[in-house]
Amino acid sequence: MTLSGALKSSSIISWKSSGRLQQTIRRCVEVSGKGLHSGKESTVKLWPEMAQQGRYFDFHSKCSIPASIDFAQQNSPLCTTLSADRFKVRTVEHLLSALEATRIDNCKIQVFNNDIDSKEDYCDFEVPILDGSAQQWVEAIEKAGLVVAVDESGNSCETMAPYLNEPVYVCKNDSFVAAIPSPNVRLTYGIDFSKACAIGCQWFSLAPLDDSSYAKQIASSRTFCIYEEVEQMHSMGLIKGGTLENAIVCSASKGWLNPPLRFPDEPCRHKILDLIGDLSLFARLGNQGLPVAHVIAYKFEVPLPGEGVSFSI
Repeated sequence: MTLSGALKSSSIISWKSSGRLQQTIRRCVEVSGKGLHSGKESTVKLWPEMAQQGRYFDFHSKCSIPASIDFAQQNSPLCTTLSADRFKVRTVEHLLSALEATRIDNCKIQVFNNDIDSKEDYCDFEVPILDGSAQQWVEAIEKAGLVVAVDESGNSCETMAPYLNEPVYVCKNDSFVAAIPSPNVRLTYGIDFSKACAIGCQWFSLAPLDDSSYAKQIASSRTFCIYEEVEQMHSMGLIKGGTLENAIVCSASKGWLNPPLRFPDEPCRHKILDLIGDLSLFARLGNQGLPVAHVIAYKFEVPLPGEGVSFSI
């Protein structure tokens, strides 16, 4: 069974009250920036939404894509992509990570391309990479504030959380993810980039996961890449918007090219940031996406180190 299938299985998951009410953002938030892969400027608006509507992307009211694993594109190198009909939105993991960690359960997300160069720009979008972390999203959400979400009748709804009943795991190529029953959420990530000595082997574990621990220990960690891989990624049409201002870059021979790091283990912490964004795709109807379990992930070096963990295995 795939991890996606396991976490949607009624026998493996038990939905229980989280002890809190569903929330939404208090007012609209607007953030603009350049896409990591497209290199194009876009603007994202986060809007308050009613209870049990969940998080979803809205494109000019012509198409709506729920932030759900059911709409995750299987072959999406170096980012998480959601698609439906002709529309797709790339690099959603940092934004969704921030929304899940700050408990924005219901939210309408609009993405606008600031410059329309072709017909494809009307249906192909990318969330801005900003500084390569989720810090600016968290700061914008904190500034706007949160409010209890209500449904059309004005009633609040409690948030349900998925509790894992038995261990599950999935392996593919350079990585694996396992989830073990636990009384609370715990995330552990390991990476091994032994050819880049400045990165090497790192492990980081986070528990409990709440908005405070996320903001202090995870949100500011930036995406990273290996300098010797940059030209290959360019040839694949990727990271057109990548710069030393939105990623930390490590050379196999020279070490970090744009220090200082925000944490000694910043790459590993960023993998947890991505993992939270990917796991948030299991959210349903304003309920919690992260399984109440100890989730353990591991990734070792391959020619193209990526952004997150794919659950389309």
